[in-house]
Amino acid sequence: MSAETRLTCLRIALVAVGLIAIFAVYPLFQLWPSGWSWGHGHSHYPMMIVGIYATLGVFLLLAARDPLRHRSLIWFTVWSSVVHGGIMAVQAISDEAERGHLLGDVPALLLIALVLAWLMPKPAVAAA
Repeated sequence: MSAETRLTCLRIALVAVGLIAIFAVYPLFQLWPSGWSWGHGHSHYPMMIVGIYATLGVFLLLAARDPLRHRSLIWFTVWSSVVHGGIMAVQAISDEAERGHLLGDVPALLLIALVLAWLMPKPAVAAA
């Protein structure tokens, strides 16, 4: 894949992930709670997560304009998604009531990390 094609695909991925973070997290909590919303009963957690991901989504949309200038934000998104997904995977495996997350938010976070990391320009390309 050429550097220009990779950058174009990265921009598209950043817009897609940004829009998902802004507009899809809350509906997924409502439509598929066993795969997206942690815990049982009333909790303030879901709205805190929605707020964090919506904010990240806005910044990912801004980063899509010039991904090379926003490498640290993109790499933060990659690594925080790996860490978040990894922790949730361990928790879902150890808590039978949370196993639905192994088909919901855990693979979604790991997929986002994989796609963004794969599309990030290599250091030599970014320096040019």
